[in-house]
Amino acid sequence: MEECKEEQLDYESEKMEILRLSQSKRNIISLNMDLEKDMQRIDEANQELLLQIQEKESEIQRLENEVTQIRDAVEDEEWEKENCATMEREKALQEVEEETARLERKNETLVHSITELQRKLTRKSRKKNKYEEGDQDETPEDSKVKLQQLEASCADQEKELLKVMEDYAFVARLCEDQALCIKKYQETLRKIEEELETRFLEREVSKVLSMDSVRKDCNSQNNEYNSIRKRAALFSKRVFRYLFFTTLFFIRLLGYVLFHLSFINPDLLVNVLPKLLNRGVLWKLRCFLFPSLTLETEDMLPH
Repeated sequence: MEECKEEQLDYESEKMEILRLSQSKRNIISLNMDLEKDMQRIDEANQELLLQIQEKESEIQRLENEVTQIRDAVEDEEWEKENCATMEREKALQEVEEETARLERKNETLVHSITELQRKLTRKSRKKNKYEEGDQDETPEDSKVKLQQLEASCADQEKELLKVMEDYAFVARLCEDQALCIKKYQETLRKIEEELETRFLEREVSKVLSMDSVRKDCNSQNNEYNSIRKRAALFSKRVFRYLFFTTLFFIRLLGYVLFHLSFINPDLLVNVLPKLLNRGVLWKLRCFLFPSLTLETEDMLPH
């Protein structure tokens, strides 16, 4: 009786252990199914993220191409405007140089004419002195007539000299005005060049800032993609660890069962199966396993 009770207790404990193991097996199978579903969802999410990243990269490339095209067009327009402005400035400078050269030539002619008039006056004064010295023997009436003629010619020459001096002063004023205009024009040109340089620097700074913003966006997207990849790698590592430890658990459990069947209670299945299964099922199992459990020694026996 005690042996039967012990066997019954062992049977119940083994039955509870088997039920617990089957329940743990079902739990592990359900966990594996959940993990597979999670892995599928993660793969789908990764594919969607990859597609989004590819779309964003293509959009960034398209925007960069548009920006480069617009920038090239703007640079071409600005270059054309600058060329037109420089051509106009060169033309204006050529006109100013031509005007200054013309005024210088006129000034030289005036100076030359003034020197000639001065020479003529000196010559006439010398002639007058000579005539006065030579005409002392002449009559006073003739000398008066000659003096009147000389005075008239001197007055005419003085008028011409005054006109020449006025022209010279006018030309000098024109030269001064032209010099002032040239200075003002040079100042305006310098201011325009400074403005162009500042605009060029501002444009370059804006380009650098735009490139920095695009680079920051690309870096942020790459960081997001790398973080997603790291998360996926960590999750896959965790899943692999879980599967590895579950397989180790099942291998150890199988080892314990084999050890129990081989060394502790070899007749465990023989004692447990009749209690778990009915006779019909046992008979079918016996018919199924009997050919593999019997030794075929008829050919080896002597006839």
